[in-house]
Amino acid sequence: MQAEQQQFSLDTINIIGPDHYARNGYPHAEWAYLRKHKPVFWCEFPNTDPFWAITKHADIVQISKQPRLFNNSQRLLVFVPDAPAEPDPVPPFRHLLNMDPPDHGDYRSIVSRRFTPRAVRELQPEIERITREVFDRMVDRTSCDFVIDISSKIPLAVIAELLGVPHQDWEKLFRWTNQVIGGNDPEFQDGTNSDETFDRARMELFTYFTDMVAQRMKQPTNDITSIVANSQVNGAPMPQFEMLSYYFLLVVAGNETTRNATTGGLLALIENPEQFQRLKRDPSLVKSAVEEIVRWTSPVIQFSRTATQDTEIRGQKIKQGESVCLFYPSANRDEEVFESSFRFDVGRNPNPHIAFGIGEHFCLGANLARLELEVIFRQLAERLEYAELTGPVERLRSSFVGGIKHMPIRFEMKPVH
Repeated sequence: MQAEQQQFSLDTINIIGPDHYARNGYPHAEWAYLRKHKPVFWCEFPNTDPFWAITKHADIVQISKQPRLFNNSQRLLVFVPDAPAEPDPVPPFRHLLNMDPPDHGDYRSIVSRRFTPRAVRELQPEIERITREVFDRMVDRTSCDFVIDISSKIPLAVIAELLGVPHQDWEKLFRWTNQVIGGNDPEFQDGTNSDETFDRARMELFTYFTDMVAQRMKQPTNDITSIVANSQVNGAPMPQFEMLSYYFLLVVAGNETTRNATTGGLLALIENPEQFQRLKRDPSLVKSAVEEIVRWTSPVIQFSRTATQDTEIRGQKIKQGESVCLFYPSANRDEEVFESSFRFDVGRNPNPHIAFGIGEHFCLGANLARLELEVIFRQLAERLEYAELTGPVERLRSSFVGGIKHMPIRFEMKPVH
C-alpha cells in the first residue's frame, strides 16, 4: 500500500465517521497523509464535539505519559452518534478507562495481580484446552464464519471462566459485548438507536453482576468476580456503581479486542500467504508474529484525553479543555518508527507498537491477550492446512473498535496427532 501517494483535502478528510470504517476499514491512507502534512489536526465532524487528531507515534506516547496534563475522565473517546445527542450529566459508568490519578491506581491494583505474567502463565493449560476444543469442532468442516465459529469463542470462554460466569450464560456476555461495542451497527441494535442499545445492554449486565456480587459476598470463590465484590478502596468497600462498571469493562475488553486481533490476524495471514507458510515452517516465530498481528490490527482505534491547561504538541497550541484523540493504528504505521510499516512481517524486530496503549493506562489484560493469541496462532500454524476467503469481510460500523463481524472462509483443519 502506497498510502502517501494519495491526496486529500483537509477540509473533507474523514477519519472518524463509522460508515467510513464499515465500508473501507481503517483510513490508513488518510492517516498517512496527516502524519506527513498535519500530525496535529483540528477535526470537526457532525454530531460530535471537535478534537485534535493525533496521528504520530511519538506524540501519542508523549501525551499518554502525562495523565495530569491530559486527563481521561472528561472525554473517553470520540463517539459519533447518528443524530445530535443531549449531553448526559451522569456518565454511564466509571471504570479504569475514565479514571485519573490517584483513583486509577487504587482501582487497578485490585485485580492487577491476576494479570501478571506469572499469574497468566498458570492459565495456559486451560487456554490450550479451550482453543483445542474449538478447533476440534472444525475438523470435519470445510467452511465457516471464522468470527462466529472460532475467534469469538476462545476469548469469551477465557474471560467467562476467570469471572466465574456459568457456561449457560456465556451467550449473554457475547450479546452484551456486541451491543456495547456495536450499538452503532444495525446488526446489533436492540432499540431505536445506538444509545438505547447501549443502555439496555449496560443495565442487563449491571443487573446480572449485581446478583453475582450478592452470591460472592456470601460465598466467595477464587474468581475475579469474588475479588472485586469483596475488595476495598481506601479502607472502604468499593462503591456499587464503580464495582458494576469494573465488571462491565472486564467483560467487554476481555473478549472484544482479542476476538478482533484473532480475526484480523488470520486475515493478514490469508492476504500474506508467504508469511503464513513462514510461521508454519518456524513455530518459534509465534511470539513475534503475535506482536505483528497486534500492531497490524490495532483493535482499539482511539481514545481521547482532555488538556487540563494550555500546552503545545509539535508546536501546535492546545487550549485547556480541548480534546485530543489518539489514533493508535496510525501510530503503529508511523514510517519514522517502523521500517516498511505497511508490510506485514511475522518476524518483525524491533516492534515498539502501542496497540495496548502506553503509560499508566497500558492495557491491564495485555499479558492475557498475548498468551491467548500465542496459543491460538501456534495451534493454527500446526493444524490449519490452508484458509481462503469465500465472501466479503463485513466490518463493524464503529470508529472506536476495529471489529470484523463476519469472515466466511474455506479451510482444512487437521486433527490433533
